[in-house]
Amino acid sequence: MSEHLTVENRLGTYLRDRRTKLDPAALGFPAGRRRTRGLRREEVAQRANISATWYTWLEQGRGGAPSADVLNRIARALMLTDVEREHLFLLGLGRPPEVRYRKSEGVTPRLQRILNALDPVPAVIRTAIWDVVAWNRAATVMLGDYGALPPQQRNVLRILFLDPQARAVQYDWESVARFVLGAFRVDAARAGAGVEVEALVDELCRLSPEFRAMWAENDVHGAHGDVVKRIRHPVLGPFAFEYSAFAIDGRPDLSLVVYNPATPADAERIRSLLTPQPKANP
Repeated sequence: MSEHLTVENRLGTYLRDRRTKLDPAALGFPAGRRRTRGLRREEVAQRANISATWYTWLEQGRGGAPSADVLNRIARALMLTDVEREHLFLLGLGRPPEVRYRKSEGVTPRLQRILNALDPVPAVIRTAIWDVVAWNRAATVMLGDYGALPPQQRNVLRILFLDPQARAVQYDWESVARFVLGAFRVDAARAGAGVEVEALVDELCRLSPEFRAMWAENDVHGAHGDVVKRIRHPVLGPFAFEYSAFAIDGRPDLSLVVYNPATPADAERIRSLLTPQPKANP
């Protein structure tokens, strides 16, 4: 077979491989004698609610590109994981599927250990709608005590627009608020979190005239690049961080945000707040 045909039929090869991994009996099909392992083509088509002929053509590299709806049906029929579903779309349409936002229920112990290892560098993990779901000790002493807030209030936008203390520590609150709002808009849209965003935006528009005015401007900003965050810390005084946001492998719904102190001396100043002070002798 020529190299061209091999490339063109990668979708069919992948589909055949995935269906051979499934147990017919576990899915309600007769086990019986089968020429090959796994499901037959017509059984996959039945589970996907598509024509058996059309599915056969897909495996044979005929019939043109499938629609996103067909690929989603096949992904469910073959019980693909999120990573496998993404690969299916890349083979079938040359692009990943649209992101489906899922509410995060927290982070794994492994991710929390990574945050803890970053001390004295403040770091948090946030969702696509900027709910903070995990943080380290340095973040608590420098950015705020998220643990003291109810979970539904641990949202960066709620804190920035509704908490007077969060406003007071900023050197240029309006500039920070515009940047955060523009980056939030991009993240939420990319994650397909329209329903969740609508409820949050309605609440903040009702409670903050400034938020309502800025949201109506429809500005967008990237959350990456050379960004410096400056604050007035109540103990350490003026402070500057290099702000960076990173995707978390296997968790497209989350981002790791790191506030790296501008100098080693600044890192030591944070460490001094994290180190228990010896008690004075009575």
